[in-house]
Amino acid sequence: MTDGTGGNDRSGKPQGKPSADETALSERLTRLNQQLSDVRKSRGEQAGRSDEQGNPTASASAMARGFRLSSELVAGVIVGGVIGWGFDYLLSTSPWGLIVFFLLGFAAGVINVMRAAGVAPERTLD
Repeated sequence: MTDGTGGNDRSGKPQGKPSADETALSERLTRLNQQLSDVRKSRGEQAGRSDEQGNPTASASAMARGFRLSSELVAGVIVGGVIGWGFDYLLSTSPWGLIVFFLLGFAAGVINVMRAAGVAPERTLD
């Protein structure tokens, strides 16, 4: 009985030389492997450069960034509502102060979220 390892592969061809198809496939696999390593290397360098640019939120986890953005929005709305309630209480203009400052707080919260997310540029006083 033979186990099929006596110099022949399953198709009955001798195992000494690979066929032309196997050689071409091996070359394509080697080229693909090299291209993948080049792409991975360039992506790693780009990620390293973005972290080195001083962006503090670049290395934060996604959950921490989400909590920060949501707290920016909620804080703006709450502060606007409190200021509006204070105006209504002092000036007896209920509910107009609350409505106006609630909307202003919402707008300020959205602007803060956009700044924190990097969508809107930081505003500087020159």
